[in-house]
This record gives sequence, C-alpha cells and structure tokens, in this order.
Amino acid sequence: MKFITGQDRNQIPLFASSIEAAIDQDNEVRLIDMFVESLKLADYGFKVSFIENGRPAYHPADLLKLYIYGYINRIRSSRALEKECGRNIELMWLMKSLVPDHNTISNFRKDNPKAISKVFRATVQLAKQFDLIGGQLLAGDSTKLRAQNSKKNNFNEAKIKRHIEYIDARLEEYNKILASEDKDSVSEPEKVEILEKIKKHKERKAGYLDLRKQLEQSGETQISTSDPDSRQMITRNNITEVALSAQTTVDSKYNIPIDYKVTNQPDNKAMGGMARRAKTILQDSSFTMLYDKGYHTGGEFDYAEKQGIEVIVAIPGPGSHAPDPAFDVEHFVYDKQTDTYTCPAGNTLSSNGNQYDKNSSKTNYKVKQYKTNECKGCPLAAQCTKSKNGRILERSQYADLVDANKKRYVINKEVYRQRQAIVEHPYGTIKRQWGYSYIMTKKYIKRATSDVGLIFTVYNLRRIMNIVGHQKLEAYLKALIFVFCSIMACFKAITRSNFFRVRKLLLRNAMRISNLLLNFNPVFSLEINFGRGY
Repeated sequence: MKFITGQDRNQIPLFASSIEAAIDQDNEVRLIDMFVESLKLADYGFKVSFIENGRPAYHPADLLKLYIYGYINRIRSSRALEKECGRNIELMWLMKSLVPDHNTISNFRKDNPKAISKVFRATVQLAKQFDLIGGQLLAGDSTKLRAQNSKKNNFNEAKIKRHIEYIDARLEEYNKILASEDKDSVSEPEKVEILEKIKKHKERKAGYLDLRKQLEQSGETQISTSDPDSRQMITRNNITEVALSAQTTVDSKYNIPIDYKVTNQPDNKAMGGMARRAKTILQDSSFTMLYDKGYHTGGEFDYAEKQGIEVIVAIPGPGSHAPDPAFDVEHFVYDKQTDTYTCPAGNTLSSNGNQYDKNSSKTNYKVKQYKTNECKGCPLAAQCTKSKNGRILERSQYADLVDANKKRYVINKEVYRQRQAIVEHPYGTIKRQWGYSYIMTKKYIKRATSDVGLIFTVYNLRRIMNIVGHQKLEAYLKALIFVFCSIMACFKAITRSNFFRVRKLLLRNAMRISNLLLNFNPVFSLEINFGRGY
C-alpha cells in the first residue's frame, strides 16, 4: 500500500524559500504588524530611547507585536511566548527572528499598564474610522476574573479569629501534656517534638496577629496574601472566588468595548466614573447607558446627572418588607409640592424638614424622616409595621433622581432588554471561547490592568478584522504607514531655513492622500500621527 511521504530532512532544497514567502498575504499576522507600525509608541508612554550603554534593548513595537499575537492566539505566558518565538514561523516573521527572554517579555507587560491602555484606545479610534461605534446606546457591566490568589490565602476577621482559636486550643493541649504530674509518661523525644510544635504554632499565631493588624490599619474587610489587591467576590449563584472586577462599557452597534477599568470595588460605586470616561472617549454626552440593578446607587445617579448623561438602571427589589407586602414603601405615594407621603390606609406622613446622615458600609448620604401620629390608632398598623411607635419612612437626598430613573426604566423597557445582549457579548468570547477567565499577572491591580488591557485590545482588533475584512483594513493601515513614514523622512531631510515652507507642502500632500482614503471609504478621517516613533 502506498502512502504520502515527506522530504528527506537532510536534502538541501533546490530553491530556498524565504520567511516572507511562507506567510500568506491574507494572514492576520500582517495586520498585527501594520497596526503596531501605525502607532507612535513614544506618545503612548512606551520608552523608545535608551542610553547607548551596554546591550541594546528590544524596541517596544516588537514586544507589543509579540503580545498582541500571543493574546489573539490564546498564549499569555511569557515563557510560552519565548518558546513560540523559536518555533512558530508566523512569530519568526513578525519578530524578524528575534527571541526575547521571558523576563524581558514579562517586564514589558508589567511596566506598561498606562501605555497598553492607550493602545486599547487606539483600537477604539480605529473602530470609529470604520463607523463601527454608534455612540448612541451603551451598556455597562462588570465581569469577575479570578486572581492568582487561592481562597486559602484570603482572610477576613472571622477567619483569622477561627485560626487563632484553633492554635490556642492546640497550645493549651501541648502545655497540659508538658505540665502533667506523670512526667515519665512523656519520653524525651516526644517532649522535643511537642516543643517544636509549640514553636511552630506560635509562629503561625504571630502571622495571623500581623494580618489582623494590617486589616485594622487599612480599614479593609479582607486581605489576600498572594495578590494583595484581590478580594473574595460573588461570581454567580452565591459561588465566591478570589478575584478582581473588570468594569466594561460596550457600544451597542457592533458590541465593541470602548472602556475598561480593573478594580476590587463593588459595582455600586462604578457607574459615575464609567459614564464620565465614556463621555470623554466619545466627545459627546447625548447617549444612553444601561446598567443592571447592582449599579443602582443615588450618589452615582447624581454624578451621571451632573455629566449630562442619561442612564437607565434596573430597579432592585425592596430591602425589607412590611408585615403585609401591600404596605411596602413603593405603595406610599409622595407629593413633592407638600413634601408628604400618603400611606395605603390614607394617612399623611410629614417631615420636620431636618436631614440626617445615613451611613452604611456601602454609601453615605442624607435622609429626611416622615411619620404621622395617626399610626397609633390605625386599625391596619399591624399590617404596616412591627414598631410600637408607628411607621417611619426615610427619603434620600437622591430620591428625585431615583424616581426619574424608575420612570425611564418603565418607559424604555424594550430598550433596556438589549443590555445583556450588548455587554455580555465580549464576555462570552473572552471568557468562554478564549478561556480568559482569570488574571495572568500576580500582585496588584496595576499589573492586572496590563493583562486585561491586552485582552480587550485583541478582542477589538479581531472584531474589526471580522467586520471590516482583511483587504479594507490592510489598505487603510498601509496608507497610514505610507503617509507617516513619508512625512517623517522628508522632515529629517529638510533644513531649518525652509522647514515651515516644506512642512506646509508636505501636509498639503498628506491631505491629498487623505482625500484618496475618503474616496476609498467615506467614513475615513485621517489623523496625522507619525507612526512608530521614527
């Protein structure tokens, strides 16, 4: 039986093939190369100039290309990327056969969180050039990404107390054995072993006491030892993980993320900042943002209102119920003109006009209290409240904004139903298809920001490639690089005496090329940005 056979490994080919010929023209690695070449990395915060002393450094463009290629192909480990540089023909082409050490690769990601965030912004701008950002309807949400910290290495006050109590019980046992009147019952080797255990338990207790001291000094409710910034969070169905939260804003037109922020704070403090950043990115405030009930906080409504941004947030259920649900707070009618409430029994609750501080573990705000003397003789009082002093309602200083959001939510229910489909689209791809459900880096939010920034960067690039197509994106990036390199080459060649005259001519030519791009695709608007930092 005949089989297909390969070539002899020792045979020298008649016509040697270059690496360039081995990479197809429509290979996405070429788009990665052109995308990075179109960025002026010095303006993004990458270090591009070094002292001429010792071994030369790797250019940040090469390391950025390596990371984008790795993340888009589900390779995040610096050691794995180092290995791929020596055996992956696409990376050999992209890196021009460079093989950086894994420490160099890792340090690049660790040291450039802000610059990587700006690269992500560049993908958003690229999407704008192709009219992929609608800027009318946005959705915000968070996703929990597991940190490099086990539950065992996460502590709160109760857990520390349990450990200390356990150690104290063991120490008491050992001391009783040593203090026993029947000294002959404990051999010398056993005595030495017990003393070693006592020493070990005392050292562990000192460690837990130190953790307790750190908690008291920081004011935090929990502490992690492997990744100090990570926190134990509910991921789903009351299942908890030690994780970090990635707050994300996604545009509805093509489900493209326009903003992200890594934090260890709950959702109820995030909405205002997300709205402000979206306004800065879009350079506009005439859009609507959708959020789930976890973002329903009066202070955040106030912040969004001051930004001039409309938000629609799902209404959470009541925090507590009356003995009869028909007497829950939502059934009390507020009259703004008289500043009074009318209860289901028809009685009027009024306020003395004073505001009181309302402090909780989550928020701080002021409230007014409303009550009536009619409660004492009301036949329905037992259905309304268990308090002997009658029903007392509290109205937050943000109650008007909360009521306005409720009206928007009721009127725009069909619009709000799009929220999950918009914002969960990137999460489904990133976490389920690509497997990026955890943070790759260890220690501190700053490093995690780099990891998450690269994830969303490659998500946007892949999304743009799939929607726009290889040919259009390649043509646009080639034109950008051509303009940038041509202008910079001319700038280097001119003298100071005719600098301004020549620059005017060059910019005029650049605009001509821009017009050619506009004819190629009407949505293009070329921005003069001088490439890789030449």
